Amino acid sequence: MATIAQSNVSLHCGRQFKKAHGCRQAYFVSGVASPRCMQKNLSWSCGVSKAFEISSSRNLQLYINHNCKNYRRAILSGIRNGSTKYFDFAVIGSGVAGLRYALEVARHGTVAVITKAEPHESNTNYAQGGVSAVLCPSDSVESHMHDTIVAGAYLCDEETVRVVCTEGPDRIRELIAMGASFDHGEDGNLHLAREGGHSHRRIVHAADMTGREIERALLEAVRKDPNIYMFEHHFAIDLLTSQDGSEAVCHGVDTLNTETLEVVRFISKVVLLASGGAGHIYPSTTNPPVATGDGIAMAHRAQAVISNMEFVQFHPTSLADDGLPIRPNKARENAFLITEAVRGDGGILYNLDMERFMPFYDDRAELAPRDVVARSIDDQLKKHNEKYVLLDISHQPSEKILSHFPNIAAECLQYGLDITQQPIPVVPAAHYMCGGVRAGLQGETNVRGLYVAGEVACTGLHGANRLASNSLLEALVFARRAVQPSVDHMKMSVKGRSALEGWAKPIVPRALGNAVLSNINRRTREVRKELQSIMWEYVGIVRSTTRLQTAEMKIGELELEWEAFLFQNGWEPTMVGLEACEMRNLFCCAKLVVSSALARRESRGLHYTIDFPHVEESKRLPTIIFPGSPLSSTWSSRQLQRQPVCPKY
Repeated sequence: MATIAQSNVSLHCGRQFKKAHGCRQAYFVSGVASPRCMQKNLSWSCGVSKAFEISSSRNLQLYINHNCKNYRRAILSGIRNGSTKYFDFAVIGSGVAGLRYALEVARHGTVAVITKAEPHESNTNYAQGGVSAVLCPSDSVESHMHDTIVAGAYLCDEETVRVVCTEGPDRIRELIAMGASFDHGEDGNLHLAREGGHSHRRIVHAADMTGREIERALLEAVRKDPNIYMFEHHFAIDLLTSQDGSEAVCHGVDTLNTETLEVVRFISKVVLLASGGAGHIYPSTTNPPVATGDGIAMAHRAQAVISNMEFVQFHPTSLADDGLPIRPNKARENAFLITEAVRGDGGILYNLDMERFMPFYDDRAELAPRDVVARSIDDQLKKHNEKYVLLDISHQPSEKILSHFPNIAAECLQYGLDITQQPIPVVPAAHYMCGGVRAGLQGETNVRGLYVAGEVACTGLHGANRLASNSLLEALVFARRAVQPSVDHMKMSVKGRSALEGWAKPIVPRALGNAVLSNINRRTREVRKELQSIMWEYVGIVRSTTRLQTAEMKIGELELEWEAFLFQNGWEPTMVGLEACEMRNLFCCAKLVVSSALARRESRGLHYTIDFPHVEESKRLPTIIFPGSPLSSTWSSRQLQRQPVCPKY
């Protein structure tokens, strides 16, 4: 686990990022037991050009062509049988990024889509608002870029922003060609909504269920593709890596079939990590239960570079159950999102005294970016000692409300609330990780053979705060951009089957007995709630150095206490279970967030600290976390299995 040796010392390093448009420095959070920054040149793409060095040797190409047939037979024979399966591509995650990528690379080889639950259970499916793209003649790429960079508090990578805003419209058209159905206006053109932070109407949507419609279209296409194999209820445990000199190489992933409790290994030439975010490090999140930071934690353990984890976006408006006329019978697994588009369509925020408050905080009022609105609501709640505020759209025509927000209307109505007549009780909830696994312009990472797309990635698009409806757009663009380098890498990665069997498999702890396992799971659930409570109390919307340091201490103590409990009950380092492995991933992501937050000695975007309340131009730098020292790691931050020597190609 990467930690900060001296959190009260500036972590400003003297190395620069080589950019097409200029040079930029970065904060480095060192993973070694030294107060000095790790001295390493790092471009935004993590210096991963070696991953794509392709030899022009004719002899090598002949060798590959000769061996491809045998390798393909090995793949096909291992798809359905045995606990080790061979594929050209392994995709971890079944949201928009994973599915869109799978459909493209399936033209070049076999694809395993590995998903933790049902294929549709992803953040994509819960995305209400839509996808932003320049599709109106009065709009422009430059305007979309400007809005993105302003919302991102000028920490965005300009080249990445330009790429995404330029390529976005084509990605939307591809979805439509695949059968995704979006709302149209009376003129027959796409109906474009406006959301907070956008200067134009550019949000393509399907009522308030856009993510569900995109997921439907992509899943339908995936199911028809004979080269794509879907593995449901397979929880990704750890990436299979080896060391090639100073470079880590990825060869696949170990998974746990949570229905059969069998460990299943996927050996692949390329891995795309598209596993979503880590919303469940907090007690209230709009993310589905599967969002426990598995991909970020796995990548960190596999020596991938992590960036900008301090920027956790709290959506300003999730449904506050406390304010509903009829309270839900049981606590929700995830908060119900009230889309940004409600404010974009004229929704107004009031406190419980029916005082409109947003104009006092920002000239853009309800259309201010999410970080501003979330902090404003948080301030109102603390000032008035209340649990929620009110979002009112009832002044709009009923037919407009019901046509634009049918899902929200139906959800509220079952609890006695008619949004066409009454305001909606709302409260901020953890929503989106702007940080993640550091990726280049083609989704590449510093781990050879490992690509990332979607929320798990930090591409530089979002900077310090994600602009509304840019997440699905980013996922679509980078899923597509990762295809060609992945195919190139796949064609050069012919490995001998025997060389890939060197990792010992994780163990399912059946031998401990049901009583012991039940006790372990019970305590793990308690620890999970304790961690979430610490994160909300000390690492929430408004932060301070003292509170972050307290969180760091409490999380460290809780993690060690939990691990001691595991091992006292017979747990072994190679054992795996769904709840235990999720817990170690939550610990890892929580520590990454806290470490990054302590490194940033200014307030920018989603990171607001009372000790450094102003934006500092000299600190307009990304936060970089290198892999930690394995000597000081705990079970939660250490890979279960890893080969020291790279298998020969």
